Amino acid sequence: MAPQTRRTSSFPKVVIERDTDSEESSSSEEIDDGDDDAVDQEEESDEEEEEEEVVKSDKSKGNEEKAKEEIVSKKAPITISLKKVCKVCKRKGHEAGFKGATYIDCPMKPCFLCKMPGHTTMSCPHRVATEFGVVPAPRRNAHNSLDFVFERQLRPHIPKMKPAFVIPDEVQSAVVRYHSRRVTCLEFHPTKNNILLSGDKKGQLGVWDFEKVYEKTVYGDIHGCILNNIKLNPRNDGMLYTASSDGTVSYTDLETGISLSLTNLNPDGWQGPNSWKMLYGLDINSEKGVVIFADNFGYLYMVDMRSNSVMGEPILIHKKGSKVVGLHCNPIQPDLLLSCGNDHFARIWDMRQLKTGSSLYDLTHKRVVNSAYFSPLSGSKILTTSQDNRIRVWDSIFGSLDSPSREIVHSHDFNRHLTAFRAEWDPKDPSESLVVVGRYISENYNGAALHPIDFIDISTGQLVAEVMDPNITTISPVNKLHPHYDILASGSSRSIFIWKPKEKTEIEQPKDERKIVVCGKAEKKNGKKFGGDSDFDSDDDTHNSKGKNLTSKKPYSVSISCSTKKKHETYESKSSKKR
Repeated sequence: MAPQTRRTSSFPKVVIERDTDSEESSSSEEIDDGDDDAVDQEEESDEEEEEEEVVKSDKSKGNEEKAKEEIVSKKAPITISLKKVCKVCKRKGHEAGFKGATYIDCPMKPCFLCKMPGHTTMSCPHRVATEFGVVPAPRRNAHNSLDFVFERQLRPHIPKMKPAFVIPDEVQSAVVRYHSRRVTCLEFHPTKNNILLSGDKKGQLGVWDFEKVYEKTVYGDIHGCILNNIKLNPRNDGMLYTASSDGTVSYTDLETGISLSLTNLNPDGWQGPNSWKMLYGLDINSEKGVVIFADNFGYLYMVDMRSNSVMGEPILIHKKGSKVVGLHCNPIQPDLLLSCGNDHFARIWDMRQLKTGSSLYDLTHKRVVNSAYFSPLSGSKILTTSQDNRIRVWDSIFGSLDSPSREIVHSHDFNRHLTAFRAEWDPKDPSESLVVVGRYISENYNGAALHPIDFIDISTGQLVAEVMDPNITTISPVNKLHPHYDILASGSSRSIFIWKPKEKTEIEQPKDERKIVVCGKAEKKNGKKFGGDSDFDSDDDTHNSKGKNLTSKKPYSVSISCSTKKKHETYESKSSKKR
């Protein structure tokens, strides 16, 4: 059989789109293009002859339409676009998003921080000064002669009730990659001051002694998915209640890890997303002796703490089908209940007459309310965190609640794959004005994009302090202040960090050694930052890190030396023996 020659088809044209302002062709290129056009015309004529022969041969076989489709597909050009495309609005001609450590706004969208048009995030007045547009708390005025005498003669001799804020701004201990998924909640033990409890997205419960650092336990068989809330039993501090997205509330012994399921809202298992119930808000009414929790359909449930049984029928407290993300009982009058949810409302309830539609007041918000808390000492103030980048404060629940006393613009509007940001009170502050909250928008610190933790004075809206560490590059949405000491616990990705105030002394002190536990495999490079893990969770539960293979799976310690004199400490990792 005679060998057949294979007819080669021409390669389709490649069209490259460029920005006219940045990519302009020179005159020499235009001349070359003119010469090339003649060559292209000759090639096209040869291609047409070849295509006609192909059509004739296909006609004999009765496949004329198929041959035409092949010809059209061969002639279709390949377009490669090199134009700038905005990552926000998907339009061409401009760029937006993060460029290195700097965030560039999209000119077609309003300011990402305050949600108002007319300026960018970098030039937003609320970014320059957090107290911009915030009305400070009203000052007590003299109304009669006694008040006048008190203000003029006695007030100067009385020490200020509002002490200076003590800010924990230095990392003292940490457990890196403590949890297998991102941290979702933190809680300090009420009586054991060195015990920190934590929950993660996988449903694990962590118990960590942050003073001894290495004494830590993780219970992984309590819940099947996200552990959303932790509350300790006020009558027995060795037991705690947990609420999870698997629809269960568990009662767990801290010493043994043995848990009892108090309720299961999904007894038949997975029946689809429209019927699967998840629990978010959780709190304890110590006077009534009940545990209250709410689901993602707007219903409230109660469990008797003595019999561990469900009480009555569920009560609809928010819009049907909306998620109730927060519950908080007033510390002075526990019958007052504060709830918040995805229906853009925070509601105040009287538990003595709790029924659908019987809320005492509805606090309106523009977007989803992530958290709502009464003030920890007097219980007369309300603090809410909303997805519209606003922290709202009501100075008194006994006054008018039509509008908040202050609205503070703060960056905590996020997309997905993060635990919701919540502004938390400082339980030690007698003035009930200091709150802590993580920041979403990063700041450029010496070329590194860092997400600081903000301390805000809600009486004036001023930023008291922003704490950060150059080695923590991930976002810290979960933050908790210690009820007795000046200690801050922050959850960033899968790691937990303990912050304490720096010791300010005139005499330079020797370098102090600090212990940081790293869970998992050792890193090849000792200089790797603690926040190297991404905040975005992967679907698998295995966590592979580049590094040396260890024969033992036990966690190892890394000794960290830091100088207290420097403003930003650099961590020098040293090799240490396994504990």
